[in-house]
Amino acid sequence: MTTEHDQNTSDFTETPAHAGESAGHETAPGNPEETMQAATARIQELEAQVEEFRDKWMRSEADMQNLRARAKRDVDDARQYAVQKFARDVVEAAENLQRGVASLPAKVEGEDGLLTKLREGFEGTERSFLGILERNGISCNHPLGEPFDANHHQAMAEQPSDQHAPGTVMQAWTPTWTLHGRLLKPAMVVVAKGTSEADAAQASPESVPGQA
Repeated sequence: MTTEHDQNTSDFTETPAHAGESAGHETAPGNPEETMQAATARIQELEAQVEEFRDKWMRSEADMQNLRARAKRDVDDARQYAVQKFARDVVEAAENLQRGVASLPAKVEGEDGLLTKLREGFEGTERSFLGILERNGISCNHPLGEPFDANHHQAMAEQPSDQHAPGTVMQAWTPTWTLHGRLLKPAMVVVAKGTSEADAAQASPESVPGQA
């Protein structure tokens, strides 16, 4: 017969074994290979995030540099071309002065001294005025004899000419004006075109090499 004392003894002897088995199950170390793989995967994930953040930062920095350069360019353009309307009015005065000088009689021997002084005064004023405009970015170009350029010239007429190649400016009523390199006012010009004889020669088969 099993007594109460024997039952207690049996329970006492079995308890350490179960306790040890439970403790061993909770404290057993994980597989080192699995732990290393998990750590490697985590490192790769973090490196990918760092590369993504770096790429975003570089893109953002490039955008900021472009924005600063664009803003500076806009400010410079506004500063340089804010006086464009005023500059157009100024060149009108310069053209009137040039017309006044051109209307004076050509210098001849024995001319009246007053006329000589008047001409010299007008010419000196014109040079001074053009120099002031040049220092402020306004340039003047007389296109006589140059090829016609639709970006800088406005053709007022086209005339046949034996002395100028077709498409050449044979007469300029006004010069080309620019402000810091940008067109301010186009030149009013007359463009040469080929004469009838030249057109006939160009159309003739004999003028084409290799044709009888």
